[in-house]
Amino acid sequence: MSTFDGGTMVKTPWYSSYGKVQPHLEYSDRSMVDEVFLQAEKYGDYTAYSFMGSSATYSKLAMQITRCAKALKALGIKAGDKVTVCLPNCPQAVQLFYAINMIGGVASMIHPLSSEQEIAFYLNDSASVAAITIDQFYGKFAAIRGQVSIKNLIIASIRDALNPVMKIGYDLTQGRQIPKIPADAPIVTWKQFLKGGDSYTGAVEEKRTAADPAVMLYSGGTTGVSKGILLSNGNFNALGAQLAEMAQTFKAGQKMLAVMPMFHGFGLGVSIHSMLVNGAECILVPRFTPASYADLIRKKRPNYIAGVPSLYEALLRMNLLDGADLSCLLGIFSGGDSLSIELKKRFDAFLAEHNCKVKVREGFGTTECVTASCLTPIDKEKEGSIGIPLPDTYYKIVKPGTQEELPYGEEGEICLAGPTVMMEYVNHPEETAQTKQHHADGLDWIHTGDLGTMDEEGFIYFKQRLKRMIVTNGYNVYPSQLENILDKHEAVHMSCIIGVKDPVKIQKVKAFVMLKPGIEPSEEIKASIIEHCKKNIAKYAMPYDIEFRAELPKTLVGKVAYRVLEEEEELKK
Repeated sequence: MSTFDGGTMVKTPWYSSYGKVQPHLEYSDRSMVDEVFLQAEKYGDYTAYSFMGSSATYSKLAMQITRCAKALKALGIKAGDKVTVCLPNCPQAVQLFYAINMIGGVASMIHPLSSEQEIAFYLNDSASVAAITIDQFYGKFAAIRGQVSIKNLIIASIRDALNPVMKIGYDLTQGRQIPKIPADAPIVTWKQFLKGGDSYTGAVEEKRTAADPAVMLYSGGTTGVSKGILLSNGNFNALGAQLAEMAQTFKAGQKMLAVMPMFHGFGLGVSIHSMLVNGAECILVPRFTPASYADLIRKKRPNYIAGVPSLYEALLRMNLLDGADLSCLLGIFSGGDSLSIELKKRFDAFLAEHNCKVKVREGFGTTECVTASCLTPIDKEKEGSIGIPLPDTYYKIVKPGTQEELPYGEEGEICLAGPTVMMEYVNHPEETAQTKQHHADGLDWIHTGDLGTMDEEGFIYFKQRLKRMIVTNGYNVYPSQLENILDKHEAVHMSCIIGVKDPVKIQKVKAFVMLKPGIEPSEEIKASIIEHCKKNIAKYAMPYDIEFRAELPKTLVGKVAYRVLEEEEELKK
């Protein structure tokens, strides 16, 4: 229900009246790593993670983290330093993430499929003193080494985390395709890294509290500039407590299929940290296809899965789970993009047919609050709703461009406040002030840039984005960023990026290009532009097509009318 206090609408989620989910929780003042170590004390023999045939208990994970922390200290990395982690979901990523936290550093998590120039930007913007990636991506870092000032580049390998049998298979398949790193390359191998730490004898742990910075996650910007979102220990730990409460089925020892990537708030916050601070097992998956994902569900029988709508659509379309017993699933979470009403109905029906007792629970959030801040309750849903706020999280709908709260049912900008709200955009005080606003009620509210409504029971309904943004396969793509890159090509006069509807990816990226006077469209020019894009644009954001135009449509004030291009694409269908 909702109440009014001094003329201000105070949102109290409906579930507080039912006594099933506590609307207010107690949060620790500890660091992220301290919370994980607390689980090691309670559940030392429980499995913390499994990975391609190998695994580690909580006790072993605690030792691995400590060993990594010593290795970081041996390299001269100290409290407050930023370390870039450019890894898929693998044991080294988990160990290093918490080791950085243990020494009081800040982990800057970036996508391994980022382009060379994106990586250079992230390293310089974060002022990272060291970076870690896997051998497969060494070439990207080697190409930009002269543009960045990192002192140490640590190179790990998926092979390092495999058992002897799996190593043989890996060497005969994927390992053979990875280019050899030159013997004189200025790197620290994973084995050298750990060995260096084994002889370190100084102090290791730097005590940190909930209020201290811990993680940087990068988000695109409508201005075309990526921003580092600084998040605290408390932000991540609060999310872990909130999700355990909202799940209503959670117990230590249960398993999460962790396929969502660790550079993303959804993967890092939900599938990894929230599990490890509650005694669960993370089934780490470095990369997957819908077919391998379905196979993992069959073989590993996880209790929880999280994915984007396009993944669930692919599972249905490709008949990948026909005949599977899904009674193991206690929580199925969808995020990263809106789950259509029709897809939810189809997937819920499919789950019921396969012995699953629960339905898909849609969530909503932004990286500015780690990830999810709103979730469909386990026993109450409303068609088209993205759920209710997590405990201690408040939502309100305001008139766009203002802090003026709107009545129930009226569409406006979605704002949220709570214990997971970011600290700041690093080096962007003006954008921080625009997005994180202090309201008259005394709370700091994130203005999401999304339009929606709220009903009288506190259920939220997402309508559309205020920001110009494309969501493809769960990734946010900001057209202005891609246009800036395209426009730097020597043959391009002007460009426009739009999202085209796609049954699997929800949207795919298309580029329209107006060439400079005197340059005629050709396959050679297109190939040159594509090669330019590959060097500067992450793989997931690459345009699937480049269409040349003699002119681009304009608005009355002279801006490129991207909506006209969107409408033209719609008419082609």
